[in-house]
Amino acid sequence: MEIQKEKLSPMMQQYFTLKEKYPDCILFFRLGDFYEMFFDDAVRIARELELTLTGRDCGLKERAPMCGIPYHSVDLYLKRLVERGYKIAICEQLTDPATTKGLVERDVIRIVTPGTLIESNLLEEGANNYLCSLYFQEDGDCGLCFADLSTGDITALLPERENLEANVIDVLSRYTPAEIIMNEDALLLKHVMEFIKVRLQCVVTIRDFVCFSAEQNHDFVCQQFQVPELSYLQLPETGSETAAVYGMMDYIKETQKNQITRFISLNVSDDNAYLGLDLNARRNLELTETIRGKERKGSLLWLLNTAKTSMGKRMLKTWIEQPLVQPVKIMARLDAVEAFVKKSVVLMEVRSVLDQVYDLERLMTRVLYKTATPRDLKALATTAKQIPALKAELEKVADRKLLAKLLAQISDLHMVSDLVDRAIVDNPPVSVKDGGVICAGFHQDLDYLREIMNGGNQIIEKMEQTERERTGIKGLKIGFNRVFGYYIEVTRSYYDLVPENYVRKQTLANCERFITPDLKKTENDILSAKEKALRLEESLYAEVRDCLAAQLKSVQETASAIAQVDVLAAFANVAIENQYTKPEIAMDGVIQIRGGRHPVVERMLTDTVFVPNDAYLDNKANRLLLITGPNMAGKSTYMRQVALITMMAQIGSFVPADYAKISVVDKIFTRVGASDDLTAGESTFMVEMHEVSDILKYATPNSLVILDEVGRGTSTFDGVS
Repeated sequence: MEIQKEKLSPMMQQYFTLKEKYPDCILFFRLGDFYEMFFDDAVRIARELELTLTGRDCGLKERAPMCGIPYHSVDLYLKRLVERGYKIAICEQLTDPATTKGLVERDVIRIVTPGTLIESNLLEEGANNYLCSLYFQEDGDCGLCFADLSTGDITALLPERENLEANVIDVLSRYTPAEIIMNEDALLLKHVMEFIKVRLQCVVTIRDFVCFSAEQNHDFVCQQFQVPELSYLQLPETGSETAAVYGMMDYIKETQKNQITRFISLNVSDDNAYLGLDLNARRNLELTETIRGKERKGSLLWLLNTAKTSMGKRMLKTWIEQPLVQPVKIMARLDAVEAFVKKSVVLMEVRSVLDQVYDLERLMTRVLYKTATPRDLKALATTAKQIPALKAELEKVADRKLLAKLLAQISDLHMVSDLVDRAIVDNPPVSVKDGGVICAGFHQDLDYLREIMNGGNQIIEKMEQTERERTGIKGLKIGFNRVFGYYIEVTRSYYDLVPENYVRKQTLANCERFITPDLKKTENDILSAKEKALRLEESLYAEVRDCLAAQLKSVQETASAIAQVDVLAAFANVAIENQYTKPEIAMDGVIQIRGGRHPVVERMLTDTVFVPNDAYLDNKANRLLLITGPNMAGKSTYMRQVALITMMAQIGSFVPADYAKISVVDKIFTRVGASDDLTAGESTFMVEMHEVSDILKYATPNSLVILDEVGRGTSTFDGVS
C-alpha cells in the first residue's frame, strides 16, 4: 500500500518511523490500554487472530485499517503469533500521557521471536526453548551456538568436518531449536537447509556478515561473560564456533534492547563427550517422542520423567539426548542413584521438598529482564526456604561424590528469602501497579503515605489539636473547601493570638481563614498520597528486584545442582517402582543382559507380563547376533531393548534387567522398519541404503548397531547388496 507519509498525522508519522526500522516485524504500537496495529499489519493480524478490523483517522482521505489487543492479555496473542512464525516488535509509551504535552514518546523495547521467548506461560516447562546461531565458512568449518534465554543456558560447538552436514543435522536434531539465525554462506549446506525446511520447520533469519564479526562483537562478548579474552571461555580468537557465538549475542542484544545480563557462563561442548546418536537413532528408539503419533507417551522420556521440578524435567530431557561416554561420570551418577535407592526414606523426603521448588532459572530470567511480578518474587522466596531442608536430607547421602559435590553447589539463598519476606506482602497482587505490594514497616515514607491515605482526617485532627495548644486559640478549627483547600479558621475574639507565620487567605463576617506552610504541605501530602504511594512502591519494588538480580550467579548454580538432584532422585524413583538394577559399567567390549525387559513396552502392558530375555555381545566371537522369527515374534522389541538398556546405563539410570554388564559404546546406529521419506524424494529402499551406508562408513569397533529389515520388499540381489 503506497502511503504519502508527509500527509499523515504526527502520531501516524511516529508509527511509520518505527515501522520502517522493523520491516520484518509486526509492530505492536501502544495506545493507552491497547496495542494497536495499522495498515498491512492490521489487515494481516486481524485475519490471523480473527480480530475485528476497524479504522482510524490518520491524516489521509481514507481511514487507516486498524486492529488492537488489550495490553493486559498480550501473552495470549503473542503465543498464537509466535507459533505461526511471526516476529513482534513491542512498542511502549516511554512518557506518561497524563503529564506529557504533545506527542507521547514511544519506542520499541523488545522484539519477540520464537527463539527469544522468556515468558513461562508461553513455553513448555519440561523443555528448553533454543535459539540457534549457525555460521558456515567455505573452508569447511561450521560453528553452532545454542542459547535458551529463559534459563541462561548457552553452548557453543564445532561439529567434525568429516561428514559435516550429517553431523550438523545430528546436532540440530538434538537441540531442535525454535529459531535459527545464520550467515548467507550457510545456504551452501544443501542437506542441512533441507532438514531445517522439512523437519524442523522453524523460523530462519539470514544475518549480515558483520553480525558474526569480531570487530562488532568481540569486546561485547568479553564484557558479557566478564573475561579479558576469549581464551578464558575456551573459544579461539578466530573460528566458526566463535563467529556463531558473536552472531548469537548480537541477535540477542538487538532483540532484547537492553544489557544482556542473563548469561554468566558459556559451555563449549565436545561432541566426543557424548554418545553419538544420529537423527534415525533418536527417532527409531523413540527417545523423546513416538514415531507414529509424535506423542510423549510411549517414549523413554515419558517413562523416566518423574522429576518434580521444571528444571529437573528440562535436565532429564538433556541427559536423554546426550548420554555420557566417560565411565567415571557414568558411575558417579549410578552411585548417586544407588544411594537414593538404598535410603528410600531420604529419597521420599528429597522429592517431597522438591515438590515445593519453583522454576528458579526462569524466575531469575524475569527478574533480570524486569518483568518479574510480585508473585514471582514470592515464588523465589518460597523456593529459598526449602533449601535448608533439602541440604539436610542430602547430608545423609553425601558419602557419594556426585551428591557431595551437588550439596556444596547449593547456596542457602538466605538473602533472597529474607529480603522478599521483609519487602513483599504474603499474598501480593498480580501487578505492582495496583499497589499493596510492599509490607508495612519496610519503608518509613511509604508507611506515612499509607497512614495519610487511610486516615487523613486523623492527621488534620492531630494538627488542629497541636495548633490550639501552641497558639492558645481554643476555638481554632481546620476546615476544607474546594477553592482554598485546607485552612485554619480563627474567630474575631482570638485575633490577637494569631502567630506571625499564619498567612491570611479569606475574611468572613465573624472570622478569618489562614494557611501555614505546614498545613499546605500536609494538604499536598493528603491529596497526592495515593499517587505518591504507588510511585514509591514501584521504586521500592524495583530496588528489591535489582537486589535479587545481583544474586544471579549463586541462584543459577543452585538451580543447576537442584535440577541434577531432581533427575537422580527421579531415576531412583523409577528404579524402585519398576524393579530396575544398577548396571555394571565396563570397557572390555562386553554387553551382557540377564532377565532384560523393554522399559517402555513393559510399562505400557496392562493385561500381560513382559517375558524377560537375555543378550550377550562382545568384540570377539559374539560380535553379531542374527535374530530370526515370524512376524510379531518380538524381534524389533528385543533389538531396541538392548539399545535402550545400553543407553539408559550411559545416562546414569538403573536398567530393566536382573543383571546388566554394559561396556560403554561411542555410537548407536539404527536401521529399523520400512519407511520412506517422500518429502525428500526418497523411496523405502533409498532410505534403507542411505542408513546402511552411513553405518558402514561411520561405525567404530565400539559402536552398537541395530539392523532391522534391511532389503525388505526388494529383489534378492538388491537386498543382498
